[in-house]
Amino acid sequence: MPKPDQAPTRITMGAEELIGRIRGRRGGSMKDGRDSGRLKLRKPCVEDGARISALVKSSQPLDPNSTYCYLLLCRDFTETCVVAEDVAEVGTADETGGAGEIVGFLSGYRPPERGDVFFVWQVAVDADTRNFGLAKRMLREALKRPSTRGCRFLETTISPSNEPSKRLFTSLARELQARCEVSACFSESHFGSRDPEEDQRADPKAGHEAEYLFRIGPFDLERMR
Repeated sequence: MPKPDQAPTRITMGAEELIGRIRGRRGGSMKDGRDSGRLKLRKPCVEDGARISALVKSSQPLDPNSTYCYLLLCRDFTETCVVAEDVAEVGTADETGGAGEIVGFLSGYRPPERGDVFFVWQVAVDADTRNFGLAKRMLREALKRPSTRGCRFLETTISPSNEPSKRLFTSLARELQARCEVSACFSESHFGSRDPEEDQRADPKAGHEAEYLFRIGPFDLERMR
């Protein structure tokens, strides 16, 4: 499942602002050739599906799903999902997609019978773009959209070994000035036996870790809009 505190930022970051933040924190570039670019957060489209699938597959320890799954997310859940695109080489992308490199993806939805909850399924960030706050910016972007209006709680599940995700969501809870409650959700037995042919990264003797529910809230999203 999903992988410090800053003030809310604009959806589109200009090159000068992005470079300044990166150099201020690490004294270097995000990636060779990405210095002069900028990141744009937008809604996904079907044309992004295959590239999102490839990003997730390269983002351990996330569970990769079929490309078909990501195509459905891009078609039917576009209002609650976020793509981060590097548009350095192709100019400014519009809201329906672009030809830049996809370096981040957040998938989420509102559970049908819990209208005040936004559930975050996966947060994937390209390895060369990590540790610069992109995951937090995608979360903020999703929470500022009309599609999450009325949400008072955010939920996600995290495995015990996924320390980066724990830090991300506890940090978000502090930013929202809300409680973060952790409880059991899915046990190892719920996942059954892992098939190494379906997951080439897996240890054939290892099963799926348990997933714990992180529930943040209640909070007031109007402070983020």
